[in-house]
Amino acid sequence: MLYLCAIYFNTMKILIINGPNLNLLGKREPEIYGNTSFETYLEHLKQRFPQHEIDYFQTNHEGFIIDKLQEADASYDAVVMNPGAYAHTSIAIADCIRAISVMVVEVHISDISKREPYRRHSFTAEVSSNCFSGFGMGSYDKAIEWLEAF
Repeated sequence: MLYLCAIYFNTMKILIINGPNLNLLGKREPEIYGNTSFETYLEHLKQRFPQHEIDYFQTNHEGFIIDKLQEADASYDAVVMNPGAYAHTSIAIADCIRAISVMVVEVHISDISKREPYRRHSFTAEVSSNCFSGFGMGSYDKAIEWLEAF
């Protein structure tokens, strides 16, 4: 019976992973990333999507992202990931996404297609299920909305 209720209400267990320097949101380049910390924004997400269990993990270390993705494979319905600068450099994170079965949706606060040339390509977006970029913090909302509709 609980299983049927979960399907009816489309509940999901979602892990948000934020990569390097995203712990500085609200302080770091507010003209690009805004004035809101992610912890504050996380409360918005939990209030907007109360039917879902949303967990959060942030690290500045590439290997910890890989470890968390591998753990999420057995524990979550989906991952919303902002890999930060690792999107543009990490074949290792991309390989991990290829190797796991949990759906990964990539997000970026800024529009990476309009940033510096080295930021315009994302190795991790190539292997993610979808990517939302350029909606400010709303990129996280868009990712969860897409997961709900999927």
